[in-house]
Amino acid sequence: MDDIITLWKISLYRLLTYYEANRGPLRTFYPKLFLFFIFLNITCYWWAMFTGFFEYLHGHQGWHYFKVSFPVGFLGAIFDSLSFFVTVYIIRRAIKSQNTLEYLSHLSIDLIIAIIATFWVLLVFIISGWLIHILTPAVPVFGEENLVTRQTRYSDMLINALLNPFDNLRNIYFGLIMGFSASLPTFIHIALFVRSGAKVVFKKLNPQ
Repeated sequence: MDDIITLWKISLYRLLTYYEANRGPLRTFYPKLFLFFIFLNITCYWWAMFTGFFEYLHGHQGWHYFKVSFPVGFLGAIFDSLSFFVTVYIIRRAIKSQNTLEYLSHLSIDLIIAIIATFWVLLVFIISGWLIHILTPAVPVFGEENLVTRQTRYSDMLINALLNPFDNLRNIYFGLIMGFSASLPTFIHIALFVRSGAKVVFKKLNPQ
């Protein structure tokens, strides 16, 4: 296991070194990062809608969800871009760690970020739908809903999905797709861990 952790740490160090060598000034990097996450969030949104809720993308209801995609992309990018820099800070601390437990404890913070992202996605949809309702109130899709009403409706949806997951597979699928961008650091850590483990196993099976 120590061999895997060592390789994993080396991979993270190389990734961090590459980032710091190619990032450039923060004043130009951050706008590009923010635009990237806007694009990624909108892409995930439409992927989830087309594959999970295609029947909602017709008529006035479809036009409503089209408009919602823009605040979803913007608000999602706020969380994702900030969590990106938190992740970079965590990686720096993890690389300097002196033992395996300390190293893993640092990286486990990304799991917490991924969990927080689930609730952020919920908040994003509450606020986005409410904003579109306020800005274009002519024909509300869900009737006259204020912010509190929307919060209650989406909170009930989340609780129902947790209590009855098999009855809410589409909602869970939608949430997983929308949480993809915020979970990227976690996926990268897992990929590097699997890659390091595969290298160690291959080396032991094929000693030179």
